[in-house]
Amino acid sequence: MGNTKNLKLPTKSFHNKDPFVLESGIVIPQYHLAYTTHGQLNETKDNVVWIFHALTANSDPAEWWPGLVGEGKFFDPSKYFIVCANMPGSCYGSIGPLDINPHTHKRYYHDFPFFTPRDMVRAYQPLRKFLGIKKIRIGIGGSMGGQQLLEWAIEEPEIFEFIFPLATNAQHSPWGIAFNASQRLCIEADATWKEEYPEAGVEGMKVARSVALISYRHYETYLQSQHDDDNLQIQNFKSESYQRYQGEKLAKRFNAFSYYKLSQSMDSHNVGRGRETAEKALQRIKAKTLAIGIETDILFPVVEQKFIAGNIPGGVYKSITSNFGHDGFLLEFESISELIEEFIRSKKISTPKFAATS
Repeated sequence: MGNTKNLKLPTKSFHNKDPFVLESGIVIPQYHLAYTTHGQLNETKDNVVWIFHALTANSDPAEWWPGLVGEGKFFDPSKYFIVCANMPGSCYGSIGPLDINPHTHKRYYHDFPFFTPRDMVRAYQPLRKFLGIKKIRIGIGGSMGGQQLLEWAIEEPEIFEFIFPLATNAQHSPWGIAFNASQRLCIEADATWKEEYPEAGVEGMKVARSVALISYRHYETYLQSQHDDDNLQIQNFKSESYQRYQGEKLAKRFNAFSYYKLSQSMDSHNVGRGRETAEKALQRIKAKTLAIGIETDILFPVVEQKFIAGNIPGGVYKSITSNFGHDGFLLEFESISELIEEFIRSKKISTPKFAATS
């Protein structure tokens, strides 16, 4: 696939050849999704876990969420049929800016029409049917993944039994949009950005990633890991080199076009759009809901998860103490597992009949 960068994952590909209408009104003649599955669908088809990834991740949660997904972990493939689709606009196998535009027969580049989170879940629905999934026992996602999860739980209230939105919101905040806009300004300031080749804007993306990290982490994160012990030091600080390193690291696995478009996707998130209000939209959700917040999260502060839980019928809110800020949803897997297990147990729901291991 034209937009795949360094893709070495156990991914599969789903092709939808029917015209797809985006919220913007733009019609895409067809689209494809990269997706990963772990485990097997059991006979009663009640052991499905659908995981939604965040901005720059891929469709294999065992790679970026190893503390939660894998043998012996909470989401064990011997027990669950785990599905994760790569979001449209990404560079890990799904339709994106480096794919061929069927209208021009050239790569989309800047002309790629970004998908809103609502568009994304509507693109996943045919994949769900293709996989023979009628019910999803657990839906879980953090950050932008949580945005997609909420949209789907509103769009199809009967699909999910449990949902666990982590460090996310019902509408992206002016604060979050400002961070994303600043990152796009970094990319736009790159002299190569207006050109049409896969590496265009990459230097700007490195700076954008540096800006993003400040919102992902927390004061204590940097104090503990990037503190300089030399009292005589006046330059070449650890935190500065760390920012540069993270930009270089992302540049090796991502492209500026996908980064730019996905940030626009995140900004467009608003479950209340076309549904009167966000409150009324959340009230449509029938899944048993535990919204989890990170107390040190400055990008998605806990007030946003409290809002989610407070407006979903029967919704519950819990928080996690972490020095990692927003990134705590990726790293505090033990706390997340405990909260999920406790919540499911509290509902006294019988466990599914697990599929036999192959």
